[in-house]
Amino acid sequence: MLPLLGLATIVVLLAAILSKRMSPLVALIIVPIAASLIGGFGLQTSKFVIDGLKSLAPVVGMFVFAILYFGTITDAGTLDPIIDRILRTVGTRPTRIVVGTTLLALLIHLDGSGAVCFLVTIPAMLPLYDRLNMDRRVLAAAASMAAGINFLPWTGPMIRASASLHLPISELFNPLIPVQIIGLVFVFGMAFWLGRREERRLGLTAAAGSVPMPQRELSEEQKALRRPRNFWFNIVLTVIVLGSMVVMGEKVPPALVFMVGLCVALLVNYPNVEMQRQRIDAHARAALMMAGILLAAGVFTGVMQGSGMLKAMAQTAVGFVPAAMASHIPVVLGLVSMPLSLLFDPDSFYFGVLPVIAEVAGQLGVPAVKIGQAALLGQMTTGFPISPLTPATFLVCGLTGIDLADHQKFTFPLLFGASIVMTIACVVLGIFPL
Repeated sequence: MLPLLGLATIVVLLAAILSKRMSPLVALIIVPIAASLIGGFGLQTSKFVIDGLKSLAPVVGMFVFAILYFGTITDAGTLDPIIDRILRTVGTRPTRIVVGTTLLALLIHLDGSGAVCFLVTIPAMLPLYDRLNMDRRVLAAAASMAAGINFLPWTGPMIRASASLHLPISELFNPLIPVQIIGLVFVFGMAFWLGRREERRLGLTAAAGSVPMPQRELSEEQKALRRPRNFWFNIVLTVIVLGSMVVMGEKVPPALVFMVGLCVALLVNYPNVEMQRQRIDAHARAALMMAGILLAAGVFTGVMQGSGMLKAMAQTAVGFVPAAMASHIPVVLGLVSMPLSLLFDPDSFYFGVLPVIAEVAGQLGVPAVKIGQAALLGQMTTGFPISPLTPATFLVCGLTGIDLADHQKFTFPLLFGASIVMTIACVVLGIFPL
């Protein structure tokens, strides 16, 4: 009874989200509660829900304050000199332009928002691509690769994986640091190759320096928020915040690190109380939307685990997986995680599918952390910039003026290649067993 009820719950959840009959927040709350009541758990359902919410409180806190922190230092203009320097450095050589595009997108995506990354990177670089008659698909691919390779602790997929598997973010992320570096090397290598290909196609050389550089304009409102005198302070503060998460992640909760970082950033950049309130208000919507999703996910995971449905499903599924194949589950998931982004949106995969895979693997002796890490190598990381299930994909296409199909055909092999390279790196480095 429980395995069938659990399977039906996940199927209904996925159908409700993917068909857009319910928003993820509504589906993650209504569907599991209804399943628990149908299963005869009655008032015990409330205990399942509260337990799920308690387990996610630290993750929700970290995400909310990470969004507010990065929004504040971006408003203060911390990234402006870096962006302008990149634009000046790339000149009019396609190779430098594509590599510079990748670097710029990588830096902008430090806040974990794909939409912000594309909204800043593409308009800044598009005039240069057009003046040199470069292929706009290259611009879309470069920005997508940089954003896709980023699964830092405060990004959506990392937080979802941590929340759904009830694992500390540091346990998921820290072993993947060298893997992400290898992925970055691959991405910049592909960016260099794309640039060289454009040079050959256009017949351009270093002498093509007569093309005027595009100018990046700020609105009056943006200029009023800039604090250029605090540039180095904000840079040092950010390094301390990020370094504390990596070095002291086990001792100091990431939520506390971002809380303190936000307070310091606000006090130094915007000492006026009204301006502090305005900066928080400006970024509160994005923070609270994701916090709501995570808390709703707490309801789902709390009910699925507390009721025993998840464990019952896994015990049933274990019988269909040969014991000799168990150790290969992380590798297989790592290889298919990127294409799965075309089938599942992040909420339905991380909160509906991943816990079941992890439970099955756990029954066969494979730690859940390996399953979470495998998913992070592609599922809505390298996969999100081409997935039709994410608004950011359509933002890329809209800003560059290219068709979705053209973007997917051109960029898919590059993003899939990055996912494969990182999976191989996990095997070579001993993160995944063979």
